Order: sequence, then C-alpha cells, then structure tokens
Amino acid sequence: MATLRDIRRRIRSVESTQKITRAMKLVAAAKLRRAQERILAARPYAGKMAELLGNLVSSADADEAPHPLLIQRAGPRRQIVIITADRGLAGAFNSNIVRRALDFIRQSSAPDVTLVVVGKKGRDFFRRRGWPIKRAMIGFWDGLAYTHATELGNYLMQQYLDGEVDEVHLIYNEFRSVAVQRPRREQLLPIPRAETGEGSTTPVDYIYEPAPDAILGDLLPRHVRTQIFRALMESLAGEYGARMTAMEAATKNAKDMIEVLTIQYNKARQEKITKELLDIVGGAEALTQGAEA
Repeated sequence: MATLRDIRRRIRSVESTQKITRAMKLVAAAKLRRAQERILAARPYAGKMAELLGNLVSSADADEAPHPLLIQRAGPRRQIVIITADRGLAGAFNSNIVRRALDFIRQSSAPDVTLVVVGKKGRDFFRRRGWPIKRAMIGFWDGLAYTHATELGNYLMQQYLDGEVDEVHLIYNEFRSVAVQRPRREQLLPIPRAETGEGSTTPVDYIYEPAPDAILGDLLPRHVRTQIFRALMESLAGEYGARMTAMEAATKNAKDMIEVLTIQYNKARQEKITKELLDIVGGAEALTQGAEA
C-alpha cells in the first residue's frame, strides 16, 4: 500500500504536469486565433484562383500544345508530399496523416513512390521504416511564410518539369474547427483540368489580355505555390487546434486524478490517525491495568 509520502509525491507530480498542460493550452489558443484568421482569409483567394484556372484551361485551344504542368504522363512515378507537425502532444493530428499516407501508398499501383516530408514527426516516422525520403523540410512552422511555399513549390515543379516524377500528390490536415481536422489528399501535379459534364458549373467566358496561354505561363506556377501555402496554413491551424483540444483534455484528466489522489490521501491519513489513537488508547489501558495490579 502506498504511504502518505508516496501519495503526496504523486499529487505534486500531477499538479506540475497540470500546470504544463494548462500553459500549453493557452499558448496554442493564442496562436490558433492568428492562424485561423490567416487560413480563413486565404481560402477565398485560393478558391477563386482554382476557379479561374479551371475556366482558363477549359477555354485553351485544344490544337495547341498544353502547358508542361498540364501534361498527363503514363507511369506513373509518384511523389507524395506529406505535411505533419514538428512536435507531438497534439492528439491524433500526426498519426492520422501518417495513416492516410500509408493507405495511399499501399493502394497505389505506381512502381516508384518517393516522399517529400514536411514536419519532423512525419520525417522521423518514415525514416525509421526505410521509406525513400527525397526531401524534408522542418523547423519553420513558428515563422511560416509564403517563401516556404515558394521554395517547396519551385522544387516540386522542377522535379516534374525535369521528368523525374509523373505525379505529385499533397496529403495534409484540413482545418475544419478547433476539435476537427480532416486528413485530405489532393493531386498537385499535373494540375487537374476543370470537370465538365452533368452537375458541373458552366465556365465563365472571360476576355483575356494578353492571350490565355501567356496568362497560363504565369498563373499555373502561382497556383501550385498558392495551393501549397494554403495546405501549410491549414495544417498549422489544425495543429494548434488539435494541441489545444488535447491539452484541455489532459488538464481535465490531471484535475480528476488529483481529486482521486486527494481522497486516497485523506483516507490513508485517517487510517493512520485512527491506528495511532488505538495504539495510544491501548497503551494507556495497559498502564492503568499495571498500576491497579
């Protein structure tokens, strides 16, 4: 049975852990607000660019050679960009992405699959299991900027244009709410054409100046960088939301554990006091009986 000293030590340990989890929750909540504002501001821009790009590609002359980023290749040699966090203590945030990536890899019929991993957690997971990691980006989340998306986007586009890969897919956590982050996969390269047919929206007939092909040459690379930047911001906001939720649950669990340990401590203390009183009473009775004898 645990002694009073052991119980007191456990209570102090849990209280220290509770202070840490509460502080981490407050930090995540403060960072989440700014990250949420950024992603909510970026979504309309990214969505409108995708819409404009779809109309532009659909209206391009079919007889002309397509832009290199639109060319569909046979194969394919597939490259998967996996976006995770650098740190843990965020519930199932990282494990959900890793599980989604593994499922996609196992279901893939591609003979050659390489990985580009963003975030330390994903890099360490796949490195320990011997997966070929072509490039890893870590240590920039606290200062996330568009330059990081530009660096990654330029690298992926160069890989595609050089013919080293035939497809590039993006797997990341989409921020839905503080408590919900949904793993999502998107094809980044070649850039998918707008869907046509029943249920699809009617393309808008824009007047372009200069010609659509000239606009495509500038818009397609920008579209790739924008989608990467949006995915990075989605993942960052999702990480803060997941950490905030996880630390809130951990703080509550610590509080419940402290209450249980406090009850256990009080019971043990009462038992000890009762035992000491019985010893005192027993000793007093023995002395009384000895004096009478």
